[in-house]
Amino acid sequence: MGPISIISDFPEWLNMLIAFFIGIGFGFALEQAGFSSSRRLAGMFYGYDTTVIKVFFTAAIVALAGSQLLSFFGLLNLKLVFVNPYYVNSAILGGIIMGAGFIMGGYCPGTSISALSIGKIDAMIFLLGGMVGAFLFMETYPFIQAFAMENYKGNMRIDEWLGVSPGVFTLLLIIAAVAMFWIAELAEKKFSRPDITSDL
Repeated sequence: MGPISIISDFPEWLNMLIAFFIGIGFGFALEQAGFSSSRRLAGMFYGYDTTVIKVFFTAAIVALAGSQLLSFFGLLNLKLVFVNPYYVNSAILGGIIMGAGFIMGGYCPGTSISALSIGKIDAMIFLLGGMVGAFLFMETYPFIQAFAMENYKGNMRIDEWLGVSPGVFTLLLIIAAVAMFWIAELAEKKFSRPDITSDL
């Protein structure tokens, strides 16, 4: 079961079964948080609904603090936790493309699947567009591979990049989250759209 220190030698089918149920739980949590609504998700960019920022910042803090505590008590080996490799060019361009798609379509890949599970037609169209985009990426990858692979920084973590301990980074993130929650509340008051949020 990956980096959990007290569990080892799980058969692969059990790993996949656990991942399946975690996925169902994650999708259920997204839907319950209102992330199956494209208007709510788009509201993050327009300022009238900052639920997305609040939920994901809270999730990040809980996950980060929880992993630190599990590591402290010897229940989690953080050195075995997978960290995505960091390619600067790909991260910047991919972030721009995904952000533009998020604003125009009102979903990200995960939330679109959550919305599709409850029958949202716009989510189906969004996912179709995502699959077309993935196909085009695969077909054009040989031409953009050199650009995509440039500026490789390895499996870099933010705390390592900042040169601080994981505990200090957790504290910094909590402070940043509190500030972001305050800014989010101000944004919702300034850009209030009761004509949209009353139906959410």
